[in-house]
Amino acid sequence: MAVRLDEMDRKILAQMQEDASQSLDEIARKVGSSKTPVWNRIRKLRDAGVIRRQTVLLDPEALGLEACFFVLIRTSEHEAEWQKKFLRTLKARPEVLEAHRLAGDIDYILKVRVKNARAYDQFYQALISEVKIYNVTALLSMEEIKSTTLLPL
Repeated sequence: MAVRLDEMDRKILAQMQEDASQSLDEIARKVGSSKTPVWNRIRKLRDAGVIRRQTVLLDPEALGLEACFFVLIRTSEHEAEWQKKFLRTLKARPEVLEAHRLAGDIDYILKVRVKNARAYDQFYQALISEVKIYNVTALLSMEEIKSTTLLPL
């Protein structure tokens, strides 16, 4: 269920999305308020589940993770037990940055970040050894054109 946000909430969230390491004083100044009301709004947004967590974004290439693959998965298995095992397997693999269940011909799409093609093959071999999969197609991203964590407010 969507939470009702006013303009001040949106300004605060925009500042936090841009740089959550800003002090309360900085955020308050930028949104035209004072520290205490901003803190109270942030607390309420956390309590409402709008702010799930604060984290840091790392540069994958600086860490040697230069290959980004989008992995399309088709399965002939749709039983609850298979799905549980599949989801457990995905959650245990640090290479999997995102996983989505889809409508249409493809059942799942994964965003996988690894060092290179050999590392992807190791991931692939481990995945298919743990879970029965009907068809896997891997697409190598040649260039990242846009990547953001900023949600439209």
